Amino acid sequence: MRKLNFGYILILLLLLSCSAEKINLSPIGAMSGQNDMYSYSDRKNLIAYSSEITNLIASFPKFRNDAVNAEVAKLKYHLKDYIGAIENYNINGRNSAQRNFEKSYKKLQTLRKYLNNDDDQVLNRYLVRIKTNMTFLESNISKDSAATPIK
Repeated sequence: MRKLNFGYILILLLLLSCSAEKINLSPIGAMSGQNDMYSYSDRKNLIAYSSEITNLIASFPKFRNDAVNAEVAKLKYHLKDYIGAIENYNINGRNSAQRNFEKSYKKLQTLRKYLNNDDDQVLNRYLVRIKTNMTFLESNISKDSAATPIK
């Protein structure tokens, strides 16, 4: 009888110590209501374009010109800010990062004349791909400040 009572007490303590503190909802249930204005394909495109930009940032080559490398570093920084602002739905941060990106982009366009032909073509290829993906991102993002965040 004592062993049986002790067993029940042990099982009760075990059940109480392993209880969950909050319910784990599925991602689909947690997202309902938040992204009603974005369709599945829009969210998929946002992920695809931003991941393409981050892949380009990661694989950006080094050039022989130090001024170009310094401006590329600034461009990468502004692109990371831009992607972070999109993920956090920070409209002011996104606009600021986009303006800074455009300044760096224009400065790189003027610095391209100091590169040899091969480096110029490589830099141009990266800049075109980045600019294209940013244009696609902008076309998928709502301009309404009251819109819900992208998750």
